Amino acid sequence: MTTLTHAMVLAAGLGLRMRPLTLEQPKPLIPVAGKPLLDHALDRVAAAGIGTAVVNTHYKGEMIADHLAGRTSPRILLSPEADLLETGGGIRQALPLLGTDPFLSVNSDILWLDGPTPAIDRLTRAWNPETMDALLLLHPAVAAFGYDGKGDFHMDPLGRLTRRRSGEIAPFVFAGVQILKPELFADVPPGAFSTNLIWDRLLESERLYGMRHDGLWFHVGTPASIGEVDDHLEFRPHHG
Repeated sequence: MTTLTHAMVLAAGLGLRMRPLTLEQPKPLIPVAGKPLLDHALDRVAAAGIGTAVVNTHYKGEMIADHLAGRTSPRILLSPEADLLETGGGIRQALPLLGTDPFLSVNSDILWLDGPTPAIDRLTRAWNPETMDALLLLHPAVAAFGYDGKGDFHMDPLGRLTRRRSGEIAPFVFAGVQILKPELFADVPPGAFSTNLIWDRLLESERLYGMRHDGLWFHVGTPASIGEVDDHLEFRPHHG
């Protein structure tokens, strides 16, 4: 079983759909089900035994830096972005901090409940660097809370992925958690780009794989979605 030592937690977005909540604080610090979204992600990383997390920041990045200042598990390395680099560009800039081995990447606008085995552990067990260059956690689109799109991928019995074609519906949505090889980003020009660029290359070489999440999954995209998640998890905020 692969042991991951580093995780990238993506926390640089503007959170425009989360206004007005993001006028005062960055989206990763908005509390959902009792703690900031960013802490949900970092707690998962720590529970998986991953020792170092690189957190990219842009919008109100100093607030994120202050919030994480006292955190020791995982060890936090910040990757501030003067210009917004999107998912792929943010990872590319952080490569010197991520090391040379495959790493975990987690979006900070999601929340998940594990099935019988934690999702990150399942990903690391399924990871096979001989056949895969990226392994994505996927969730059934029909059961994805806060998601109203047409799905992202089809998956064959071996886990190989193909993209949804225009005008059709695909059964799986990317769940915001993936294992990636750092060399995927080596020859990409600097600047902003989406990890979709990387995925498209891997689809051509048939080295993009997926794994179905077996617990609950939530996309936290709008202020209304926070209450829906809290209700679903039966979380009751304490008003003191």
